[in-house]
Amino acid sequence: MILKTVDDTRDFGARLASVLRAGDLLVLSGPLGAGKTALAQGIGRGLRVRGDVTSPTFVIARVHRPDLAAGGTVPMVHVDAYRLGNVTDPRAQVDDLDLDASVEDSVTLVEWGEGMVEQLADAYLEVRINRRDDDSRVVELIGHAGDWTDRLPALAAETSAAETPA
Repeated sequence: MILKTVDDTRDFGARLASVLRAGDLLVLSGPLGAGKTALAQGIGRGLRVRGDVTSPTFVIARVHRPDLAAGGTVPMVHVDAYRLGNVTDPRAQVDDLDLDASVEDSVTLVEWGEGMVEQLADAYLEVRINRRDDDSRVVELIGHAGDWTDRLPALAAETSAAETPA
């Protein structure tokens, strides 16, 4: 799928949130500036979490509580594992974050988490984002185990409807 602008990336994140539920693990990959945080912002908007979703680079992980008054129902844990990739055993560093304690009750998004966090859940969604020279983004969703193959077609249909001019 091609997303032409950063706002399109955020809007897609909000649509993606419609198929997410507590216990979901999303592994976001792509180069610097690809749009991982913009996607996380959209997912946060779709989940109706409180506060601004910003890159958790300086804290590694940030919990965004649902805004119950706005209809939010599930917390979102937003992790930036970028700095963990430079250590000898990044999986041990992830274990130290105790993310497994919140995975079952939250939607957990991990930027730069490929090869480090997949063991946190039996199933996960890999989201690959690449930025093209024209600043558009190419997004690929890859479900690993679980019921992702059942949930992703509904998202594709919703995305196609959103992209069709009225």
